[in-house]
Amino acid sequence: MTISAPGAVGMPLAAVDTPALILDLDAFERNVARMADALRGSGVRLRPHAKSHKCAEIALRQMAAGAVGVCCQKVSEAEALVAGGVPDVLISNEIVGADKLDRVAALARGARIAVCVDAVENVADVAAAAERAGVRLDALVEVNVGGNRCGADALAPALAVARAVADSRHLRFAGLQAYHGSAQHVRTVADRRDVITRAVELVRSTRALIEQSGIPCETVTGAGTGSFPLELASGAYDEVQPGSYIFMDADYNRNEFDAAWPPFEQSLFVWSTVMSRSAAVRVVVDAGLKSVSVDSGLPQVWQQDGLTCVSDSDEHFVFAVAPGAATPALGEKLLLVPGHCDPTVNLHDWFVCVRRGVVEALWPVSARGATR
Repeated sequence: MTISAPGAVGMPLAAVDTPALILDLDAFERNVARMADALRGSGVRLRPHAKSHKCAEIALRQMAAGAVGVCCQKVSEAEALVAGGVPDVLISNEIVGADKLDRVAALARGARIAVCVDAVENVADVAAAAERAGVRLDALVEVNVGGNRCGADALAPALAVARAVADSRHLRFAGLQAYHGSAQHVRTVADRRDVITRAVELVRSTRALIEQSGIPCETVTGAGTGSFPLELASGAYDEVQPGSYIFMDADYNRNEFDAAWPPFEQSLFVWSTVMSRSAAVRVVVDAGLKSVSVDSGLPQVWQQDGLTCVSDSDEHFVFAVAPGAATPALGEKLLLVPGHCDPTVNLHDWFVCVRRGVVEALWPVSARGATR
């Protein structure tokens, strides 16, 4: 079943049905331009993470602004992006299982596809899939730089995986994946710098060991919206992978940033309607857990003081009205800032793209629900 868009091109924002995923095009385009400006002249490539937007149209716009390609986390995301015309995708994740690996190898017949590995046995499986498909896949060794999620340990364990890739006739060792996910929301700049400094030390020493072993290590890639200026300044990274910078969210907006970070703006919202106003101290909107992710906190009302989200359920958010604040009217529409942009996007079929209060475009969330 194809879900119809909640609005139409040319329609005023006020007429867009709710809940709806709203993208402020002016703010979005400024964010894209600011990231390009931040990397210009550095020699470091931009490979933005498409898990934030899951949208081929956005990926192509990022590439038009200078990105070399995009990242994603799942095979099905890569399939949706390639089907939408994206020519260069790094699946910055380990892929396990013959079926998934065969799908990856099939994609590599028509696009540049790279994968990550962190175990010698997985290298053999990836190589076998590449051989079955008659392709040669790029593989990057993921290094655990402190996030303690995926990744081979630094130094000798990472070297062992890199050697297995380099020895395979069906794989090409393309470098190191070195992303520190948990560093992205370390709140202060000083603490974030300490975390990334330790990560960079692991990156440098591991790359040096691999190269001293006679294996060229052409690329170190990683970094996110919360840390990329630190990886950029380190000189240890050849490529950065920020994703949320195009949208921002309430969680990122709680971070402390200094002049090294471009002033990224909030561009992503969920449009909602006040559906109940049973007391002057409380309003309920028609967006809930099926429209906005709350894993990083409850949503905030954009540029409207005195409203605080106090509870959530499948189809509702309840907002308390502060004493003296205006209580929104029944039927009034509110822009909500999600706590976490990535999983919020995955709850919607369409970006309703708005410029100065008018719908300019409707972009499908190409990889919505692409979790395999």
